[in-house]
Amino acid sequence: MINNDQKAKRLFGTNGIRGVPNEDLTPEFCAHVGQAIGTVFQTKSIAMGRDTRVSGEMIWSAVESGILSTGVNVIDLGMLPTPAIQYYCKVHGVYGVIITASHNPPRFNGIKCIDRDGTEMRREDEEKIELVVEQSDFKKVTGKECGLKTSYPSAVDDYIEGIRKIITPENVKKAAFRVAIDTGNGAAFRSSPELLTGLNCRVVTLNANPDGNFTSRNSEPKPENLGDLIALMKTGRFDLGVAHDGDADRCVFVDENGNFVDGDRSLALIVKYFTSRGSKVVTPVSSSDCIEDVCAKNGAILVKTKIGAPIVSRTMIREKALIGGEENGGIIYGRHQYCRDGAMTMALILDLMAREKKKLSALLGDLPQYSMYKTSIELKEEWNEVRKRILNRAGAEEIDFTDGLKLYLREGWVLARPSGTEPIIRIFAQSSTQEKAKSLVEFIVEIAAS
Repeated sequence: MINNDQKAKRLFGTNGIRGVPNEDLTPEFCAHVGQAIGTVFQTKSIAMGRDTRVSGEMIWSAVESGILSTGVNVIDLGMLPTPAIQYYCKVHGVYGVIITASHNPPRFNGIKCIDRDGTEMRREDEEKIELVVEQSDFKKVTGKECGLKTSYPSAVDDYIEGIRKIITPENVKKAAFRVAIDTGNGAAFRSSPELLTGLNCRVVTLNANPDGNFTSRNSEPKPENLGDLIALMKTGRFDLGVAHDGDADRCVFVDENGNFVDGDRSLALIVKYFTSRGSKVVTPVSSSDCIEDVCAKNGAILVKTKIGAPIVSRTMIREKALIGGEENGGIIYGRHQYCRDGAMTMALILDLMAREKKKLSALLGDLPQYSMYKTSIELKEEWNEVRKRILNRAGAEEIDFTDGLKLYLREGWVLARPSGTEPIIRIFAQSSTQEKAKSLVEFIVEIAAS
């Protein structure tokens, strides 16, 4: 039997199990994970969904097989955004499994578990799954007791309607916005264009076809990957440009002039217009001080956490916070659900533009000005060794150890931390100008790589 005092090998990172299909994520391993999920959560049914990755069907089938072997039913939601699956889990009170690697390149995939309230799985429950895999202590039922598979094709429609209920659709419809959206061949290929069309937006889509190889662009919605969208916005024919990552839990914007909007600034904008005195906002230590300034002006309370959407969402629940999010465009709106939701974020920005009768650039112009720069480098040695070098040589005036190392220097601050999903070090910096922020990042990169 399982000894809960034992510690198994860690499989789950910051955001699920990630790896290379048929190397890390073999059919055997994925089936074992499915068996462990069914063993730990002895429930009637578990919902499953996936993004567009080519390897998704193979991994799905293996995980599904493992779950069914424990006598638990599987509800097939199909190919849809991660937050749409989470919305289904929240509304129906069921556990969920998502086959996705989010923004990672197409050679990766992953397995992500969802709690019955729609939030990402608690770490203590992930540890239970890891221990069952480690000990191969799976529940097995007879053939006639195996779980059954059913399909629920309306999950996307339910999700879209859930978002519409949160905003004021009449205002958005009246504005008749012109929107260009790049879904990046990912899971929002249907849902986000349909949401926009239902809000009376005139829509032009880019890469709105499911392509698991992401042949049109890299799945991470960074400026260097959004050249086509930015060029389209520079024509002046659109009010808003929108882009998602692979599983559409994130959303970034391009303003009507073709300027890319950092995720921190879109989060700060939502905080500014949707909070009031006493409202609580949760964000990681990697976020811009712009959010802190906006909270102070509104009388809202800012709570800072380690990086990771599950950490932010759990803290929001505990603190009863209204808004949370990260600098990468992953925004959580508590009135809808406690998870990152790209389509909800898009709807909030459209609702705000309609309400204020202002272009996105005008709304952003009223925010405090900070410049952010970020990069990542390969982690070639133990993080502790890199950490020691940075501490010894950076000459920080103040250090925050909440997550990795956040160093306050004369020109601003810089944060270095090992990724929870890839063998890399992520480095973020903030300063008064982009050049100074980039210089801070390069300073830490030089130390880390030496």
